[in-house]
Amino acid sequence: METSKTLRDVLQGLGGLWRGISLSRDGERDFEFKPNLPEEQRDRLRQLMRDCLEERGGEISARVRAAQLGRAYISMTAEGRQRFLQLLVHEFPPDAKHLCDLARRMLDAGDPESFLEAKQRLDKAMASPGLRLLSHFNILPAGVKFLIDLRADLLEWAGEDKRLAHLSHELRGLLATWFDLGFLRLQRIAWESSAALLEKLIAYEAVHEIHSWTDLRNRLESDRRCYAFFHPALADEPLIFIEIALVEGLAGSIQDLLDPSAPEVDPQTADTAIFYSISNAQKGLRGISFGNFLIKQVVDDLRRDFPDLKTFATLSPIPGFTRWLQQVWEDEKDDPLVETLRRAVSDAAARLETEATIQAVVSCLGWWEDEQVVEWLQDPLERLCLRYFHQKRGDGFPLDPVQRFHLGNGARIERINWLGDLSPKGMRQSCGLMVNYRYKLEEMEKNHEAYTGEQRIVLSRKLRSRLDAQERDRGALLGLWKGR
Repeated sequence: METSKTLRDVLQGLGGLWRGISLSRDGERDFEFKPNLPEEQRDRLRQLMRDCLEERGGEISARVRAAQLGRAYISMTAEGRQRFLQLLVHEFPPDAKHLCDLARRMLDAGDPESFLEAKQRLDKAMASPGLRLLSHFNILPAGVKFLIDLRADLLEWAGEDKRLAHLSHELRGLLATWFDLGFLRLQRIAWESSAALLEKLIAYEAVHEIHSWTDLRNRLESDRRCYAFFHPALADEPLIFIEIALVEGLAGSIQDLLDPSAPEVDPQTADTAIFYSISNAQKGLRGISFGNFLIKQVVDDLRRDFPDLKTFATLSPIPGFTRWLQQVWEDEKDDPLVETLRRAVSDAAARLETEATIQAVVSCLGWWEDEQVVEWLQDPLERLCLRYFHQKRGDGFPLDPVQRFHLGNGARIERINWLGDLSPKGMRQSCGLMVNYRYKLEEMEKNHEAYTGEQRIVLSRKLRSRLDAQERDRGALLGLWKGR
């Protein structure tokens, strides 16, 4: 994993900030670890971790050792940082015997007071040594930011090591307690905002890349709004950016929405606010939900400035659709709708003179301008996309991460937009399709409960009718298919 320029700058700044702290109390310079943490230096790191965990010398010594460990981590390459974290979780595992003994005492408690006392001891012991060590960074200047970025590293490597995954899970819980929603501060971002903040908006935009300062200025015009959420622990570091377009009617095309040559809309005549980008600026906070809170906050701010706004919706990507489509293409040989798509792709490929795969066809530049190809592909792709929205993971929730976010915050799936994103990224991840999630304020709580409690996919009436008809047709076609 390569560290981004923004993150490298932050880490280098922390290294300088902690240099004075990491000097031992007699002024001796702390040990310098090599960037890739070679084998011969790991005993030294192991001992430093052990001393920190044993908290020898009290709070001041713990602060010194935490700064030494932090500076060592910051100075390392990705390989060195991974070795650092692996040493921490493998050399200092939880004491399984001690935890079992405490659990047994809690289960054997003879009265409520003894049970609560035993439970309190177990709760305290449940934190792994790795988490206890990382908690020391909270006492350092900018230590919270360091822990957020360290968790971003853990997320990169969690799939390779279950112990790193567990530490990531523990650290997420710790960060969630610090990032209480009540502390978040909403701030509007405008062209007059500081250059440093505007640069961060460009760097952190994760949905639709900002290509230039001109592009950024277009996104901050009078018919646009951009907000950021901040937390006191990261005063100069935004947590989330939200970009909004004020338009008339439901937008279905991101290229039209971001067209720099399009005339500005008078925001006072707009009836719809389109949330077209919600970007998490801190990867290490992934899994900590601010969604419902932030959307309501932004809606309240917009309604105060523009009381005529009636509709609040997103124009969202469908990042997992093409990947799922490839899977059903390979696995569902007897599905009539998949077979219809196969024939459409074969015809389109012959016309476009390319390979007969969906990836090859949608990679052809300008294929959407061929009316015959569009006629072949549109219906099966839209119908399969509607089916995709009802595909679930093992836990019963949808496959698509953007869908999980918006349905979990009380939205409904309003409309599928054909050729909503013609960019290479849009073609790669969703064959150019986009979706509107609509937030009807009076239905958000009900929709949220239906989704989280019943795992129900809430659709607009039009999409529900289309899905019902599609499933009836599919059942009939499957019957005919099997009876051939």
